[in-house]
Amino acid sequence: MAIITVLPHELLAPQGASFESVSDKSLCQQLLDQGIDIEHACGMVAACTTCHVIVRAGFNRLPPASDQEDDMLDKAWGLTANSRLACQLNPVSTDLTIELPKYTINHARE
Repeated sequence: MAIITVLPHELLAPQGASFESVSDKSLCQQLLDQGIDIEHACGMVAACTTCHVIVRAGFNRLPPASDQEDDMLDKAWGLTANSRLACQLNPVSTDLTIELPKYTINHARE
C-alpha cells in the first residue's frame, strides 16, 4: 500500500496528514475518510475541478490523466504541471505527497 502525505493547509488540514491508501477508493474519498473536507461538487465524476490537488512527490509514477480529466484541469484555480483531480486518482502502490490548493473555482463551499 502507498503512503499519502498531505501538506498542511490552513483550513482543511492545519497539521497536514499522513495515511495508508486503500485499493478500492479514490484519493478524494480517502481524504474525506481521513477527515480532510476536500470539495467535490460534482460527486467525484470529473465534471468539476473542486478536488484539484497538486502532487508534490510521486507524480511521475502515476498513470496519465484521461482526456476528460485534462480538459477539466484546464479550468482549475492554481493549475500546475503536477495538478490532478483527486477523484480520478487511486494511488494503491505509489507514495504521494500532495498539496491542497488554497482556493477552488467555487465562490462558496457547498
